[in-house]
Amino acid sequence: LDCRRDNNDNSFYYQEVVPKKRIVLHFTAGYLKGDIATLTTPYYHVSVPFIVARSGDIYNPWASKYWSYHLGNTAIGGNTEMSSSSIAIEISNIGFLIKDGKNFHTIYSNDDVYCEQGETGYYTEVAAYRGQKYYATFTNAQYRSLILLLRYLTARYNIPRVFLSPDKIFEPFASAEEAANFSGICSHVNFRPTGKWDIGPAFNWKKLMFGVWKPVAGANPVG
Repeated sequence: LDCRRDNNDNSFYYQEVVPKKRIVLHFTAGYLKGDIATLTTPYYHVSVPFIVARSGDIYNPWASKYWSYHLGNTAIGGNTEMSSSSIAIEISNIGFLIKDGKNFHTIYSNDDVYCEQGETGYYTEVAAYRGQKYYATFTNAQYRSLILLLRYLTARYNIPRVFLSPDKIFEPFASAEEAANFSGICSHVNFRPTGKWDIGPAFNWKKLMFGVWKPVAGANPVG
């Protein structure tokens, strides 16, 4: 879905074409309306070209050939270098949750109850990752849309359909050189040793990989 601002403002991204080497997945740690507003803040220059709603709808505020900051000032490899050479995708998801009795609330307020303990379809409990063990789930519609989007972007920009190995998928890159050399699909935590949880262990990487790698029916094999 095209979600350009009504006034055609483009001050939140740079209209500079930079070759793309990788795709970086994020979650928004918010709700869709606020996600879009935050990621199109005038003159802020922290934005992404794609936001995947819980419904599976994909919002596209600007062309993916351009760039904006999305990794943070302490990003391994440098925020400018890594952000400009990456395509960022934000998945609308509240992120980690705080357990309070039988309720789970968001990081923003004890009163912002996300779900109850019995509503197991809305949260995932995992081994503690960066100090947090409860995370909001991603929807099947989000996985389906994300898979289609990744297949499209990797083909358009000739980005390898390569993922980090299981022992590295939740770990930061070991050096700026490793970050710069990686070409494929990774996530925010690979650039940030602390302070970020996206995409954490509640995300089903195997499901995503299978979908991205799955051959298209009727397609001729590439020899």
